[in-house]
Amino acid sequence: MTDREKNRLSARARRYARVGTNMGGVAAKIVGSRVLGLALDRGRNAAELAAALGNLKGPIMKVAQLLATIPDALPAEYAAELMKLQSEAPPMGWGFVKRRMAAELGPDWASKFGSFERQPAAAASLGQVHRATSHDGVALACKLQYPDMQSAVEADLNQLQIVFAIHRRMDPVIDTREIAKEIGARVREELDYHREAKHVGLYREMLAEVPEVRVPTPWPELSTGRLLTLDWCDGKRLLVHKQAPLEIRNRLASALFKAWWLPFSRHGVIHGDPHLGNYTAFEQAGEPRGINLLDYGCVRIFPPGFVGGVVDLYRGLRAGEEARVVHAYETWGFHRLSRDLIEVLNIWARFIYGPLMDDRVRTIADGVKPGEYGRREAFRVHQALRQKGPVTVPREFVLMDRAAIGLGGVFLHLAAELNFHRLFEDAIARFSVAEVAGRQATALSAVGLDAAA
Repeated sequence: MTDREKNRLSARARRYARVGTNMGGVAAKIVGSRVLGLALDRGRNAAELAAALGNLKGPIMKVAQLLATIPDALPAEYAAELMKLQSEAPPMGWGFVKRRMAAELGPDWASKFGSFERQPAAAASLGQVHRATSHDGVALACKLQYPDMQSAVEADLNQLQIVFAIHRRMDPVIDTREIAKEIGARVREELDYHREAKHVGLYREMLAEVPEVRVPTPWPELSTGRLLTLDWCDGKRLLVHKQAPLEIRNRLASALFKAWWLPFSRHGVIHGDPHLGNYTAFEQAGEPRGINLLDYGCVRIFPPGFVGGVVDLYRGLRAGEEARVVHAYETWGFHRLSRDLIEVLNIWARFIYGPLMDDRVRTIADGVKPGEYGRREAFRVHQALRQKGPVTVPREFVLMDRAAIGLGGVFLHLAAELNFHRLFEDAIARFSVAEVAGRQATALSAVGLDAAA
């Protein structure tokens, strides 16, 4: 290891130590205030927590933003501050990139490409993307993981435990233990680019007959566990089309709906991080025709029975069948539910399912601004759980909830007006758990992935 690399890793270690100390200080202040019976300025403490995390540019940003979408997983003040955090990891310099590429593909790595751009096209929390070409001129996207990310993830997850410890001292109404397990499992999976390449192959299988959604092709000979090479998908950011005619915005939103709901309803697979940065719009004849799906790190494979619970809850709520609603929650993993708790859960469920149950053309949340999506309902759930709770959130629910909020936010940004009910009914036409199990087994076997746990 060169002196420069040692200095970089030492700096990373110092930063984690400093952040841990800062967060410990926030936790100590909260505990002290409760022991001494002093008033606690939660808003100020939330800002201090955000400041403690502010220099930790890494996976904790993904964790923080995920947590901020789950009603009462964190105090409202903390969630608001954490949502402001953005991953701004400085890109690796060219000398460092060359060493990393040599470590992944060997000292002759450059000879394996027709070209390789020095400057990254994008920098994210776990790695950065470089444009390249194959020897026959195919445009490529090379995602190269930053060094020492495994220890960074473990350090970040340790900080998450501190955040949960803070929350436990603030009279929580949601047991966060299962949430922590799920977040840890999913973030660790994102480090494995071999697995992500299989996710890409899985989506190619599942969406092969959906022309309005494009999935890139993996290049296994140019990929490793920490380097993922895919076709480069030409396209424009979705927000470029925010002022486009309604027909175009609806076309893109319909493609987004299919890209998310068809894999889930037919194969039990979700894309757990549906935000604007993970999609671009491709054009044909100078007009947007569909979307490119760009990132496959955060993918969740569910047991087919969980999908059955989602459909049962939809149908139970729509028909007013209480027994079916209760069965759906139990299928998801909620236990010891009283009638009062079921009503609280239904507040959130009716919000998530509302557009799917409403058989008319509408926006995803009529009259709601993108930044406010779900806040009112989350507040109502929080207030009700303070009286009726606590409740333990099953780990399978975490990404499902996060994805529903993220997808809804994208629809709001596009101001799409669709009959979401009809789209959903098409997605679950002839649904059965057995059919999902069969399709899932076939698709997973084709790409070498394990069945859902």
